[in-house]
Amino acid sequence: MFLNANFTLVDIVAGIVVIGVLIFVHELGHFLAAKSVGIAVLRFSFGLGPRTPIGVRIGETDYCLSWIPFGGFVKMAGLEEEGAPAAMEGGRLEAEVPRERTFDAKPLWARVFVILAGVTMNALFAVLIYIALAGAYGAAVDTTITVGGVDSTALPLGARGLASLRPGDRIVRINGDSMTGWRSIQQKLSTAAGTRIIIEVAGRPGPILLDVPRSESASRAALVNALEAWHEPVIGEVLAGHPAAAAGLRSGDRVLSAGGEAIPSWERLVRAIERNPGHTIQLVLQRQERELTVAVTPLPTAVRDPVDHKARTVGRIGVGPYLEVRHFGLAGSVGEGFREAGRGAGLILFTLKGLVTGQVSARDIGGPVLIGQLAGEVVRAGPQVFLAFVALLSINLAILNLLPIPVLDGGHLLFLAVEAVRGRPLSLEQRQRLTQIGFFVLVGLMALALANDFLRLFR
Repeated sequence: MFLNANFTLVDIVAGIVVIGVLIFVHELGHFLAAKSVGIAVLRFSFGLGPRTPIGVRIGETDYCLSWIPFGGFVKMAGLEEEGAPAAMEGGRLEAEVPRERTFDAKPLWARVFVILAGVTMNALFAVLIYIALAGAYGAAVDTTITVGGVDSTALPLGARGLASLRPGDRIVRINGDSMTGWRSIQQKLSTAAGTRIIIEVAGRPGPILLDVPRSESASRAALVNALEAWHEPVIGEVLAGHPAAAAGLRSGDRVLSAGGEAIPSWERLVRAIERNPGHTIQLVLQRQERELTVAVTPLPTAVRDPVDHKARTVGRIGVGPYLEVRHFGLAGSVGEGFREAGRGAGLILFTLKGLVTGQVSARDIGGPVLIGQLAGEVVRAGPQVFLAFVALLSINLAILNLLPIPVLDGGHLLFLAVEAVRGRPLSLEQRQRLTQIGFFVLVGLMALALANDFLRLFR
């Protein structure tokens, strides 16, 4: 058994930064809400467990780092007995706080407001990122529904019918839904309910029938990755500081050949570049009315296979395909930000539903190691991709915190909902018992995520 993942310092630092920022945003929401309704905040901690010597007390609040560098917490007067077990929040804090400034003394609406503030901050943070990205970069619109090729060797059982597709075929409907672009094709193939997938192709008298259960998430992923879109081999974005920029490539250049291989589509160019990490190849370009040849050396880059999650090294030169970009004013950017956040939330909810129904394998759950690997990859892809990744993770954190598991915000909301129905809260003993159960459920989920992380590293 060998470590096949190239887990670099960039991955570690990027993962720490991403997780740290999202935790800070979440806990800041609780902190500001508690202060706004007059609840005394005894400790604002980044990390769990006992307090380190690093920290400062300002007024009644101890701002500090704790020894376990995962998570964080805001300890509010009157709530410390109901959170994670005392040891995870540094133990009880002895502080004299007037009864009216404790969590339990506040009206129900105020307590709900404080508990919801963390997930609300994460959601708003994601929306603000998406708004900024829409305003700064616009939104690429990929309207192609044309097939560039099919890797028949990668097709899962039940999907062999796709091998009959030819370059130039146009997928117009899947399971009766009209396709508006390649993104809609990929989403439909990934998320179509049940087992049967019906693909209608323009000009064909009958559909292509696939038999790939939604519960086989790896097979669905293999299906999506075996199907390539057709994009013209025209360069759109050229990332500064990458091999393409150093070689003088420009937006609008059409690639005619790479390493002596004719390049009829963007997808063929990607494969040619990926096969040559660290090896200089010649690109023949058409720039306006003339042809020219440039030498470029693809940068060796560690990536994870989307199907088996194994690491491999491929070449990257730092270019993107030419796509129509829709630009927005202020109002349009706000609308696009909310729409993109909604799409991210829908994807996460769909995945959670799949986990509950068994259509998504528990082996697909990832933890901090996977986040670090992904964060490292998106950092290398540039600020736009990195910020979009942070926004999606922020939405993910918000939704997961709403799960009705004691210890999480959703568990506290469940306690408050019971209080609203009964007219009185659960007893302290009941809340502590349920919190202990929730804590062990959460520890179990974290252990599963970490186990999956290390299985990906050592296989």
